[in-house]
Amino acid sequence: MTRFGMLLLLGIIVLFLPLPRAGAQPPALFPAEVPRAEPEERRPESRFEDAIETDRDSFTPATRTAGRGRFIVESSYSFIDNRRGPETHSFPELLLRYGVRERLELRLGWNYEIGGGGNVVSGTVGEDVLGPTTSEEGRMLYGFKAAVTEQARWVPGSALILQGFTPTAGEATDTQLLVGYVFGWELPRRWKLDAAFRYNSDSEEEDRFSVWAPSVVLKVPVMERVNVHGEYFGLFSRDKAEDFVRHFFSPGVHYLITPDLEVGVRLGWGLNDQSARFFTNVGVGWRF
Repeated sequence: MTRFGMLLLLGIIVLFLPLPRAGAQPPALFPAEVPRAEPEERRPESRFEDAIETDRDSFTPATRTAGRGRFIVESSYSFIDNRRGPETHSFPELLLRYGVRERLELRLGWNYEIGGGGNVVSGTVGEDVLGPTTSEEGRMLYGFKAAVTEQARWVPGSALILQGFTPTAGEATDTQLLVGYVFGWELPRRWKLDAAFRYNSDSEEEDRFSVWAPSVVLKVPVMERVNVHGEYFGLFSRDKAEDFVRHFFSPGVHYLITPDLEVGVRLGWGLNDQSARFFTNVGVGWRF
């Protein structure tokens, strides 16, 4: 191609190139480096996010299990002012929980009671109903707790408890059975609403009967380490020579010394004539 032909071809290419708009910046020879997005600052998680949750904290047990490979030791003392008969003292209400799997725990415990009316306010030791006269009884408990469901929207988290109770001291000789089902929801601001139903076999001399125990509790954190609750629970006998119906209201508070160590106090009042006038329960729970 001649020099004239090359110049003519170059001129035609230039005519067809798009012209830049007025005020537009010429394209950069090398593209500018794209600034990296700064990562969002995450709030540091509190070390109390996964704190211990005991079954003794309220009459309604927790929906959570101990966790795989973890122990929880619980113990408490109960004083019960009975309307009919002597007052009741219950101690140590010992409960050892061990997580064999994430959703399954084994349970072993022991308790001693003296007085009239039995311990009807501590869910961990069963609804023992003694006679109106002064008596004493020691019992060993054994069983398991298994998580059934996890919370998903309106589906509650839930757990099943199966326990046996065998007398170790006193006049009673019958082994009793407790079956419980607890379910609940974690609400906004870490509030918790839990409910439970229990069936408990029991006996008094030759009188064999069953006790049904529904309960519901609302737990509210007021500080990182402090939780308060309000609770209703009831005891309803069936097939007893003289059936009873007992209603209770119980507020309580617990304090986390560490994420694995808890102390708590519960108070309560009977709401009808067949219930105890007043009770108090103080205890501790330790996870390791």
